[in-house]
Amino acid sequence: MRLAPFIPQPRPQGASCALIAVFSGSREGVDWARGWLVSIRRLPEHLINRIAAGEVVERPASALKELVENALDAGAMRIAIRLAEGGIGRIEVADDGCGLTPADMALALERHATSKLPDEDIDRVATMGFRGEALPSIASVARLTLESRVRGADGWCRVIDNGVLASEGPAALPPGTRVVVEALFERVPARRKFLRSGRSEYAACLDVVRRLAMSRPDVTFSVEHDGRRVLAALQSEDRPARVAALTDRALKENSVAIDMVREQVILGGVAGLPTFHRGVADHQYLFVNGRPVKDRLLIGAIRGAYAEMMPRDRHAVVALFLDLPSDQVDVNVHPAKTEVRFRDPAMIRGLIVSGLRRALDGAGHRVVQRAPDDVLAAFHSNAAAEAQPLLHQYSTRNGSTDQEHIQGVAGLVRDRPSSFFAPPPQARAEMATAPPPGSQAYPLGVARGQVARTYIVAEADDGLVIVDQHAAHERLVLERMRAALAGGRVAAQALLVPEVVEMDEPDCDRLETRVAELADMGLELERFGPRAMLVRATPALLGSGDPTGLIRDLADELAAFDEALSLRERLDAIAGTMACHGSVRAGRILSVVEMNALLREMEATPHSGQCNHGRPTWVKLPLDHIEKLFGRK
Repeated sequence: MRLAPFIPQPRPQGASCALIAVFSGSREGVDWARGWLVSIRRLPEHLINRIAAGEVVERPASALKELVENALDAGAMRIAIRLAEGGIGRIEVADDGCGLTPADMALALERHATSKLPDEDIDRVATMGFRGEALPSIASVARLTLESRVRGADGWCRVIDNGVLASEGPAALPPGTRVVVEALFERVPARRKFLRSGRSEYAACLDVVRRLAMSRPDVTFSVEHDGRRVLAALQSEDRPARVAALTDRALKENSVAIDMVREQVILGGVAGLPTFHRGVADHQYLFVNGRPVKDRLLIGAIRGAYAEMMPRDRHAVVALFLDLPSDQVDVNVHPAKTEVRFRDPAMIRGLIVSGLRRALDGAGHRVVQRAPDDVLAAFHSNAAAEAQPLLHQYSTRNGSTDQEHIQGVAGLVRDRPSSFFAPPPQARAEMATAPPPGSQAYPLGVARGQVARTYIVAEADDGLVIVDQHAAHERLVLERMRAALAGGRVAAQALLVPEVVEMDEPDCDRLETRVAELADMGLELERFGPRAMLVRATPALLGSGDPTGLIRDLADELAAFDEALSLRERLDAIAGTMACHGSVRAGRILSVVEMNALLREMEATPHSGQCNHGRPTWVKLPLDHIEKLFGRK
């Protein structure tokens, strides 16, 4: 075998050429690349600061978060924030905290210098910021003006322009600290071009302030954007009121308080009713030891707590405050301090799910009651549309007399079809066997009738209640099944003739793997060939339903969620599907006794304000709104 002769290669230029030379077999290229790879140099200080700034300061909201956290750690009770161009042009944070001496100001602008870690035990951090990276990182990518004054002393000012000391000297300001950040990333075009629009950056800054203001209701916050006051949160010891003021004022009336303690871990906050939901998860505020965090474990626990009470494409509105010993949580996961790790994540998840479920159980049959302004507008518009042709025919011509007008109205009424006015009674009136019950003692009132064979109309003491009979009964059946499951096993009703349900083989395989779980829920199945299942019994709670439709829907549920859900969540999903098939259908005529029985059971059943899919089961039209419809108010 002949070897190819060695041909000297020219000295490669640059790292990429060195790698090409290495792979081409040149010894000279290999030696040069080896020297290039092991050549280590110390980065300049300004470049180190910019790299650190990339981890701490991603956008104006990140810088604002660090500055506000410093103000809170300084013991401030009033924090005033001013923004320009969404924080890209200017960020100003002024507080009435303890202030800094000139010597401390100089030290605070050095990397890894902090007063918030008195010893080296980094596992027991009690302050918001503690790394000592915020101020020098911001100052390396912007023009930072730091003014501060300690009570009983004169104020001092230092100006750092992109990492270089520009000036320093005395400053006139009240006790506290004021930090101004201008022209963020102006000299780092690679970072500045990735910033979003001023409107988007402003929204992110406002979200940061909201979260920090929720964590400290004892501190007054104010925000101005381009000279306009956009947020004012006054001191308050009422945490639900502070959360509602910063998110949606309707949350206070449509939420429940959370209070639970387990193994030195305290869970508090507010949780919106299942029918008070949003299309995105931006209204879920999570705090661990006072720090706003975004943790997948906590978000997953919230989703599990609201399972079968909310549509799958909707998200709950909650503000959860978790307080636990510092040695049970790691806050050093990321420089931004928005991620945490728990020593016992299973216990934390169970605590959140249990706390939310217990609070929502206490809500009973409550459902969101929004001011029906749109409903009133629709009533008025429809009434005007119906009345317009009548008014046109009622109107008299110029010079007509009242007698002519009355005759015209009488003729119009005579010519209208009989369906417009109720016909006179055609049968003898019977004496009622018993007077109808009063509505004062019942929150959902007393049934007075049924509309479209679907909606129960009930009269309450303070208004009119309309109930979706199918949605309400669906929730009641689900809660009965859950109670039976908690007791051990759901009672089964054997079919006189077992029913064969044909379906695809993969669907049969999924059902066959869950035969034992389904049997605990009263559904007894048996494999009947490759592409069929035999139904021997159905849950007694469902009565005589549609076993075929039930089995097909269960197969679809398992196909969509079998891998993602735990056993408990799978059982809840299966119970929800069974309850949907066993509930009273729309179109069924109910007697007054049945209607009232449904209303009474709703009042005594938790979560009866929403169906298994998250839709409301009842709505109320208050009496004052009814009076507005008829012009009485």
